[in-house]
Amino acid sequence: MTTTRWYFASVVALFAAMAVVSLSACGAESDPGDDGAATAEPYRIGAVLSLSGTYAGLGEPEKNTIEMEVERINDAGGVHGRPIEVIIVDDATDAETAVAVTTRLIEQDQVIALIGATGTGATMAMRQEVDRAGIPQVSIAGGTVITADFHPLVFQTAWSNSLVVPFTLRYLEEQGVQKVALIADSGGFGADGVAVIKDLIGATSLELVAEESFNPGDTDMTAQLTKIKTSGAEAVLMWNAGREAATVAKNMAALDLGIQLVGSHGNARLEFIEGAGPAAEDFVFAAGKVLVPEAYAPGSDEQVVATDFIERYTERYGVAPDTFAGHAYDGLYLVVEAMKRLPEEFTAEELRDEIESTNGFVGIGGVFTFSPTDHNGLSDDDLVMYRVSGGVWTLEK
Repeated sequence: MTTTRWYFASVVALFAAMAVVSLSACGAESDPGDDGAATAEPYRIGAVLSLSGTYAGLGEPEKNTIEMEVERINDAGGVHGRPIEVIIVDDATDAETAVAVTTRLIEQDQVIALIGATGTGATMAMRQEVDRAGIPQVSIAGGTVITADFHPLVFQTAWSNSLVVPFTLRYLEEQGVQKVALIADSGGFGADGVAVIKDLIGATSLELVAEESFNPGDTDMTAQLTKIKTSGAEAVLMWNAGREAATVAKNMAALDLGIQLVGSHGNARLEFIEGAGPAAEDFVFAAGKVLVPEAYAPGSDEQVVATDFIERYTERYGVAPDTFAGHAYDGLYLVVEAMKRLPEEFTAEELRDEIESTNGFVGIGGVFTFSPTDHNGLSDDDLVMYRVSGGVWTLEK
């Protein structure tokens, strides 16, 4: 059984509506019933997701995943016979709103851990509240800064830009590209990616011949792309995670640039293909293996876990999960599996320590092994290149 609550918060003199979904098995404090369902006092976890704004296309599959998996966990007995309750709040793809809803989760809902945010900027903004409460945060965003700017309470499930950027630059070199133009959004993820690209490209054979930017919410990038068209670039490298990626692709087609568009793992979602339409054809990007399960080693634990998740998600929602659904799956289970390894009355500090001790957790994004110096726990072995062909993702040869 699920319940839904609605909260309203004031942020910088503006009122933002925040949908809050509380997911748990309902019932009096008791032992699990005969069907195994957990019914005692729940463990409460907060999830800060972008359900509106430019990252809404990322937040929706994350929310879907958490809803589906919480039901599954609780139907199987929860944790120590108690259900988990995940309180999902919308940060509206806004860092200040993320701080406000995080404060509410901590002070009013008294959550023991946080999942999120969807975006890098919101994830970093939440850190002050995470510090104050002393509870672990498992981010599902891809900015390098999230774990490179190391914090003992903060973990990450997405492949960071520090993994994906060099993987992508190597691909461009292998394709014989020499001159590259860069276009990125000015938000946290895009700015983080630009910094990593500019830091690493000098060690490659690639020459950066143009650099342009746009703001989240922009609806036309013709001016920036017109400059790129005259730069002599042989490929356009686009770094963003919002719906604006589709606009870039369509504007490139309208200008007849005639060169390869290569994106980031932030573009690994159906929203891009649907939004760009025919302009999405031949778009190339790096991401994890969940988009095409054949990318996993046949018969491996990773393939078994991913295939089960894909089948259940597709049956429930009528569409296959994307990488962002996978990030949410990993974030939820990294917390829940750590909870299971602890005695029933654990503290937030003990939960943080147990998450950090994660070793060989098979998730959707890869196999996670954290340490006191590595809170991302992934490698570029967890990445593959994709190409959009015929309106679907295919493995790049």
